Amino acid sequence: MEKKIGIIGTGNMGKALGKLLADHNYEVFLGSRDLEKGKQVAEELGANVQGGSIAEAAEFGGIVILAVHYGVVAEALAAAGPLAGKTVIDIVNPLTPDFSGLAVGHTSSAAEETAALIPDAKVVKAFNYAFASTFQNENAFSPEKATMFYCGDDADAKADIDMIISDIGFDPVDAGPLQNARYLEPLAMLIIQLGFAQKMGTCIAFKLLRR
Repeated sequence: MEKKIGIIGTGNMGKALGKLLADHNYEVFLGSRDLEKGKQVAEELGANVQGGSIAEAAEFGGIVILAVHYGVVAEALAAAGPLAGKTVIDIVNPLTPDFSGLAVGHTSSAAEETAALIPDAKVVKAFNYAFASTFQNENAFSPEKATMFYCGDDADAKADIDMIISDIGFDPVDAGPLQNARYLEPLAMLIIQLGFAQKMGTCIAFKLLRR
């Protein structure tokens, strides 16, 4: 099981996931367009976290988390350099600039666009519809575990993601092939609406019930 994870992006989601992964004994490298910012954020997060450039983060891990805004995905992937053979976890949501809706959907998804840009990588969609606060407090819903759907086309990559989700305290659910990101990305829009327009706040998450 790969225990070295590079994260492209030092925003709220990148930091929250980086800290949570590091707390569960993963080695993490945070990559930023600003080299010094990458190092600074890593130092703030503490043990098991390094920081630097996007290219360094991409090279560091066999698994790479893409945690940037939709509008800069192509730029970030270009800065990452070769990603052939790596598993790339796309957590990006294709939000419009004013956060009022999704820029793509129904016939494509941000994840599929990412996969087209890096055809030699194994892209998996995950973590996109949870607030950063969900990862900052993994026990917020205890004893329940929030459901983390993921989807992708590579069985080995999906097995790794399933293990990571379980390791960091959530309930992993395989949601099928990568094209099903078309359904997972609208969940992000829904939770944003619930959290802000419906004033439920950010301490909310989805749970799949089984019987």
